[in-house]
Amino acid sequence: MSVTHTDVTTTVADLDPCGQPDHPDCGIRDVLDRVGDTWSVLVIVELASGPRRFRELQRAVDGISQRMLTLTVRRLERDGLVHRTVYPTVPAQVDYRLTDTGASLTHLVKALADWSLEHRAGIASAREAYDAAHPGHAVR
Repeated sequence: MSVTHTDVTTTVADLDPCGQPDHPDCGIRDVLDRVGDTWSVLVIVELASGPRRFRELQRAVDGISQRMLTLTVRRLERDGLVHRTVYPTVPAQVDYRLTDTGASLTHLVKALADWSLEHRAGIASAREAYDAAHPGHAVR
């Protein structure tokens, strides 16, 4: 096959089961995209210990920008996992807390976070071994 080969034998619609609304995978991907997102996981883990103000969350979630935290909590709120409360003070105070649905997710997210901590050294070693054995094919 040449570098300029552009024939497409399979369309994205052929591969996407959500083209069929009653397919069991529809909706699962969307939910997994949210709860599997790095920032969402870290925000959920942080909120599992109780309500937090925006700045508290930003300090607790290392490396997250103000914009990314804003997007993350909005998405989690839209999905019904986080509740945002605005208090009528000057200036307005806002806090975020998990909803019952969000709280029901915490044991799963915590287990994933614990697994990640337990296995991160082994995964790092495996990546180094792979990269050494496959120069130029490293996946980042």
